[in-house]
Amino acid sequence: MKEPLRIALAGLGTVGTGVIRLFEANRQMIEARAGRPLKIVAVSARDRGRDRGVELSAYDWYDDMGEMAALPQVDAVVELVGGSDGPALALARKTLEAGKALVTANKAMIAHHGLSLAKTAAANGTSLKFEAAVAGGIPVVKGLREGAAANAIERIYGILNGTSNYILSAMEETGADFAQMLSDAQELGYAEADPTFDIEGVDAAHKLAILAAIAFGCRIDFDAVKTQGISDVRAADIRQAAALGYVVRLIGMADTEMQDDTCKLFQEVRPCLVAKSHPLAAVSGATNAVVTEGNFSGRLLFQGAGAGDGPTASAVVADIIDLARGERSAPFSVPVEELVEMPPADTGDRLGRTYLRFTVTDRPGVMAEITAAMRDADVSIESLIQEGRSREGRDVLVAMVTHEGPERSVEQALRLLSGSESLTAPPLVMPILQD
Repeated sequence: MKEPLRIALAGLGTVGTGVIRLFEANRQMIEARAGRPLKIVAVSARDRGRDRGVELSAYDWYDDMGEMAALPQVDAVVELVGGSDGPALALARKTLEAGKALVTANKAMIAHHGLSLAKTAAANGTSLKFEAAVAGGIPVVKGLREGAAANAIERIYGILNGTSNYILSAMEETGADFAQMLSDAQELGYAEADPTFDIEGVDAAHKLAILAAIAFGCRIDFDAVKTQGISDVRAADIRQAAALGYVVRLIGMADTEMQDDTCKLFQEVRPCLVAKSHPLAAVSGATNAVVTEGNFSGRLLFQGAGAGDGPTASAVVADIIDLARGERSAPFSVPVEELVEMPPADTGDRLGRTYLRFTVTDRPGVMAEITAAMRDADVSIESLIQEGRSREGRDVLVAMVTHEGPERSVEQALRLLSGSESLTAPPLVMPILQD
């Protein structure tokens, strides 16, 4: 019989205990597919006495999880602690420096430190695995890195945060406003007590930066991701989108383009109007979906549960099975020394249609002021809708959709309107994603 792959597990929260349950439920099948036994030999968490609903007596317990990286009886460490820095990063570095494989579900750590961790893994002849860091149980990392390996990826985009998608699709179904649906999401456990990372697009930006690096063979550049959240989306925007044949979704999108004879990287997370004919329009609830467009494969859609103990544990154990098989692929598709540095793309010349919503005082001349700014910035208006007074009775909403044009023209129009006493709140700008 082959020697077992011996595993240390750091973090016994929802996902960590999910990994143990998955091993208990599917061990025979998992080991048959891995080609060798898999054995958890050590665990670590903050509270030894807490009842986690799983039996832990068979595993050696370490109060200091960093000690597990140096144990001679450990071949691989699974990091499920979370956080971009601190103990999780220290454990990751110690593990890889010791020549042991690292499996992690930590998207923030990979988005911020993935390049340096990949270099450390390569220098020490070991593996860095992070399937569970992007879109939970959806095998999109493996799909990109292996299934679509023969393709030049032209664009990758999708719904990368289940909390935001739940809120937006619930607003669509109920007609309620953002604050109510956020409260409901928190009660149901879809949103954290502090939901900032989810609703402001940071979580989606972490995942997008990772996917872009894999898709385009470039160094991760999380800081270059332009990010806009969903907290300013109103029920009125959802209604207007529906009347125009669209739904509102938080979309992360990345592609590359040649500018000044240099290949540059476009990365953006923001709410978009998605045509109802597009596959992403049908993705509702706390679901993730990723679309890749390859030059030979065409459009590929990966869809499923983006979080939760079962789906995320499934992705973690899939990485462990790969380790047991001896699979040693480069974390970001190509050897780390071949990852190229792509400067951020200038978005001003990108062509597209745009939805804009203005909150304005209810007085004569406001519409003329807005349309004059559009005219002076060379923005062509396709349709324009004015709603009546808000429930508070203090302002009205003006929404418009532009014809296709460069992004810098819309930005110029907004600069012309900046500081206007007619506007009572910052405008909401959402690109339109066509089928």
